[in-house]
Amino acid sequence: MSTNSRESAPSDPRGTSTDGTAPVESSDLAKVMGPGLLLLFIVGDILGTGVYALTGTIAGEIGGAAWAPILLAFFVAAVTAFSYLEMVTKYPGASGAALYTHKAFGIGLLTFMVTFAVLASGLTSASTAARTVASNLVAGFGWEDPPMTAVTLMAVGFMVLLMIINLRSVKESLMLNVVLTCIELSGLAIVILIGLWAATQGNADFSRTMIFETQGDKSIFLALTAVTSLAFFSFVGFEDSVNMVEETKDPQKNFPRIMLIGLCITGAVYVLVSILAVAIVPIGVLGESTTPLLEVVNAGAPGIPVGAIYPFLTIFAVANTALINMLMASRLLYGMASQGVLPGFLAKVSSKHSVPWASVVFTTVLAAALILVVGQIMAKETAAALGGTTALLLLGVFAVVNVAVIVLRKDKSREGTGYFRAPAFIPFIGAATTLFLIGPWAQDVIEYQIAAVLLGIGLLLSAVNWAYKRFVKHEPMGFEDTQAIATLGEEPDGHDPLGDYSTHEHHKK
Repeated sequence: MSTNSRESAPSDPRGTSTDGTAPVESSDLAKVMGPGLLLLFIVGDILGTGVYALTGTIAGEIGGAAWAPILLAFFVAAVTAFSYLEMVTKYPGASGAALYTHKAFGIGLLTFMVTFAVLASGLTSASTAARTVASNLVAGFGWEDPPMTAVTLMAVGFMVLLMIINLRSVKESLMLNVVLTCIELSGLAIVILIGLWAATQGNADFSRTMIFETQGDKSIFLALTAVTSLAFFSFVGFEDSVNMVEETKDPQKNFPRIMLIGLCITGAVYVLVSILAVAIVPIGVLGESTTPLLEVVNAGAPGIPVGAIYPFLTIFAVANTALINMLMASRLLYGMASQGVLPGFLAKVSSKHSVPWASVVFTTVLAAALILVVGQIMAKETAAALGGTTALLLLGVFAVVNVAVIVLRKDKSREGTGYFRAPAFIPFIGAATTLFLIGPWAQDVIEYQIAAVLLGIGLLLSAVNWAYKRFVKHEPMGFEDTQAIATLGEEPDGHDPLGDYSTHEHHKK
């Protein structure tokens, strides 16, 4: 952390001043991440379920020009990334959006909603991953046309498996994250290489990549806006890396440069995959498939047996996303319960494994309910509905962060510390673009409904807890200072899981 931070304020072991004003010099976390490891972490955090699950859906919504919404989503993500970079180098704490929101506005309810939105996005992202795992299991074992109920139940079973793992508090090291990143990259590299090989054999039609086709009576502008919002799901994850700032060597120098490089790499990979997928596989087939990249592999290299193992490669790459999403969602829920803003039973801890078992079970029940309800209602569109809801929730969070940057520029306490400062107009563009993509012209009704139900559950739990504490216990609610926000993701034993899980409060996509 910065050596120029305010040294007069007393500090806790986490390196945050007890008066909640500014981080201080000390930190218990080892500076283990140089530029190389940080780049692998950021790239691995962004790559994930989005490209494996939604490539076909994006093509089905906009036609062969699937690269266009991906480029627009990249622009929105990059603008917001500048805002995050200013915040993370100015306030290098481990709570991300919650910390910035509370510093800027100091409104407990708003901090709660932002935090619960991040938690809810983790649930929808994990549910998307679970559906992708189930679809690839079906493809991998060659089951023909299984009932949609069977696929849904497999996804729920996968969530139960994750719950069992999380109840045993299985912790993944940074090196495991590197290995899984390499697996994710290898899966996409296979698609790209096969696509390029098919193109050299004359088996690709690149003219399709310039076709804009919209469903119904939507104009190209409205269709492109809606699909851009969905494509944004593929880029969420870059904000997770801000929680690794205390473990990064020379973060003020390395973080901005490496995050932007990582975004550019993933953006290039996504655009290349989308172009090759459309050029090799007919748009109709791609749009209907629940395993779109497998379609590319099979069509591009029908004589090579790589298609037989590709579904399992996808499962391995996507499963880690869901595991970390669910683990951090449960820790966020535990953190809010332990601070008193959610019912206390959610803070119950296993005496054997020292894990917040009640929060693990509760988040699993919510995710399973999401898969069951949305899966039965939306059928093949489940992945798009859950992925779109993830994007909707995080677009709301990002809008708040961009506004927080504008507000916190009045805070001069960190002047002279050398923190990264985004161009003056960036947070305004970030706020405008994210708010625009939240509008009804960019979102399906089902996504608003899912988000409303999830946030409503959080508000209901909080209201019940508020009434109990106010009228029965005669105690105040939590979130009274920034220091409380800093412990949102802490393990029950006080250890910060960010040093082990390589993620923030939610979701890779």
